[in-house]
Amino acid sequence: MKRLLSSVAVACLCATGANAQNAEEAPDTLATLGAMKTVGTTDFTYIDQTGDYADGIKATLERITLPEGFKIELYAIVPDARHIAVGPQGIVTFVGTRKTEVWAVTDRNKDRIADEVKNFAPSLPKAIPNGPCFTADGFLIIAEQNRILKYPAAEFFYESPDVVAEPIIAGGELIPPDEESYNHTARVCDIGPDGKLYVSLGQPFNVAPPEKLDLYNEVGIGGIIRMNLDGTDREVYTYGVRNSVGHDHHPVTGDLWFTDNQVDGMGDDIPPGEINHQTAMGQHFGHPWYGGGDVRTNEYAGQEVPVDVVMPASETIAHAADLGMRFYTGNMFPDKYKNAIFSAQHGSWNRTTPVGARVMVTFIDEEGNASTEPFAEGWIDENGEYLGRPVDVEQLRDGSLLVSDDLAGALYRISYSE
Repeated sequence: MKRLLSSVAVACLCATGANAQNAEEAPDTLATLGAMKTVGTTDFTYIDQTGDYADGIKATLERITLPEGFKIELYAIVPDARHIAVGPQGIVTFVGTRKTEVWAVTDRNKDRIADEVKNFAPSLPKAIPNGPCFTADGFLIIAEQNRILKYPAAEFFYESPDVVAEPIIAGGELIPPDEESYNHTARVCDIGPDGKLYVSLGQPFNVAPPEKLDLYNEVGIGGIIRMNLDGTDREVYTYGVRNSVGHDHHPVTGDLWFTDNQVDGMGDDIPPGEINHQTAMGQHFGHPWYGGGDVRTNEYAGQEVPVDVVMPASETIAHAADLGMRFYTGNMFPDKYKNAIFSAQHGSWNRTTPVGARVMVTFIDEEGNASTEPFAEGWIDENGEYLGRPVDVEQLRDGSLLVSDDLAGALYRISYSE
């Protein structure tokens, strides 16, 4: 029997309980689904898109400021909405969470407002399925806390509770199980121009301790790894990253760019957040010797830095928590935004006066110099209270942008008209 829930909190609790109860069944479930057999799950959790909750979010959006010609609207109510993957066919958008659900968001009548939000593949338990991404030929990949699954034809099979899933990295093999943590475990993924899968692995400490560095460098924790789409030829591509929760490849040069959350507890105004530009495999971006930018960490102060460090392409305000990012390749926005980076600042927790909670845009000139400025803001009110916390940005096929918000539990759509 289908259940229609108007309470976002109740929806989350129901989903969490169901998945926790079945968590030990994952290996058998994968095998059953791989054999094209049903596992007996019949119910979806549907999220009501109307009512007082939606009206409250719409009221908040009235206070958001954008450049002239742009507007922001509620696209969907999506509990705990984190990273976004828009299907290549434009049929369904998948939204990860830091809990146990991935949500399938469908705009069936193409009025640019979602008609249906339901949980994806409810027969398969998931653990922190934060990072969905798509291959160009339509394979959905979801990076979880400690595994990576590939879902062939997800845009077709999402209508069923049973969805075929194949391990790219089996459970317990993305990182050593002893290194699993409640902190910095939200993975993100992207397909590079080389056709390989790139996955970021945040290290779980505020500052990684010396005794962990060799292991982390070997496994790729505190970095970005890449591999073939079948999981073979895994290698560490990026070193010296504290916790990157957003990366994308430049649509022209193919270079990797990524955000990085920097060290807490050093004061209100240091260290800066980072948007980084990687030009070659194996480059090092400073952690744990640097806390952000050229600010040395207290734990490693005075030590000689044993690696060549690439400094950030753009520094952002301290503790704003730069997360998801995407290069803009659409045709809806003015030409100045072509190939610019849109990124989400989740907002500070370790600061006297809150900052962030906005969407930023980074422009890159012909020499590769980057400059970052606010694009959409207003989710912190005059009392310093968060009305929303943006997490990720993604482009719809029409060139508009989706923005996820895990505090409000929503997706917003930003569009432009002259």
